[in-house]
Amino acid sequence: MRAVVYRGPNDLRVEQIPVPRIRSDELLVRVGVCGVCPTDIKKVIHGTVPPPRIFGHETAGVIVQVGSRVRRFSVGDPVALHHHVPCMNCHMCRHGAFAQCPTYKRTGVTAGFEPAGGGYAEYVRVMSFALPGVVRIPRQNSLLEGAMLEPVNTVLKAVKRLKLLKGDHVLVVGQGPIGLMFTRLLALLDVKVGATDLIQDRLARARSFGAKRVWRGDDPGLAKKIFQWTSGRGADAVVLTVPSERVACEAVSWIRGAGQVMVFGHTKRGALAEIDLAAVCVDEKDLIGSYSSDILLQDEVAELVFTRKLDVRRLVTHQYPLTQTASAIAQAAQPTPGTLKIVVNHQIETPVADVRPNDSTK
Repeated sequence: MRAVVYRGPNDLRVEQIPVPRIRSDELLVRVGVCGVCPTDIKKVIHGTVPPPRIFGHETAGVIVQVGSRVRRFSVGDPVALHHHVPCMNCHMCRHGAFAQCPTYKRTGVTAGFEPAGGGYAEYVRVMSFALPGVVRIPRQNSLLEGAMLEPVNTVLKAVKRLKLLKGDHVLVVGQGPIGLMFTRLLALLDVKVGATDLIQDRLARARSFGAKRVWRGDDPGLAKKIFQWTSGRGADAVVLTVPSERVACEAVSWIRGAGQVMVFGHTKRGALAEIDLAAVCVDEKDLIGSYSSDILLQDEVAELVFTRKLDVRRLVTHQYPLTQTASAIAQAAQPTPGTLKIVVNHQIETPVADVRPNDSTK
């Protein structure tokens, strides 16, 4: 099968590798669509993990082979995959800190080499511990919608960490695909959403996703406008979807006493910021983070996406074939006006041959 193999920083190669062989408690999925995620972009550009690997984890496809001990799924089922799934039994899981679970930190979907998601290949193997993260896609929905379940889950998880009431004011910094998801999900909670970005086109989109106010992120009067918008009180919460240490520091001054700053975009270690700790202690302001998905939200996320209360199709602006994955990642790394979510769509390639079931699964 064809796969886009990471061979080093900014070095992605289309190669022929063997189709993964599954065990009796695993699935083989023919990939249909895989989103381009900022975490994979950082790994490719900065070389933060050793090669070779096959990235891509926002994956949806069709089951082509079912291990003999798997009962819940059938050949032909269209499915969305979650590559990280918690054990639900350890100390971290008992605290609901699923992303800190040792099992969760393992990658349960692979196309070969060190497991890394594998969505930038024609077929992926879903390991047994990742089966609880497999979600069937209704026939009326598309694989593209299924591929968006994982990123929507990460956003909903973060939204649920915010202590919000109807009518509260929340500022979402950054209106890329993730920022627009935040804007829409918060608007569905009857929260008043303000949005910032440096790209004018994205501000217009933010309004269509439910933002009541929009401002350029480099507006020198932004702080004053936030306080005018909130009748002088300050925002109840600020969500940071972009990795800016400066904005993280400023955001603490934009929220009211006992408000919250949600750090969502800082996934590359080493970014440091100076925070006035009296703001945390005396003003009771919370600086909180959220990372990755929550398996307990899968049904709620599926309902939001598949009923199109959050119409993720509106976020996708560019689709590349598998052989142009490197171009997809390059464009996602340097977005221009009109660029939002980029996906690798295997369905616009020349169809690949079906895989015959392997009778020797074990």
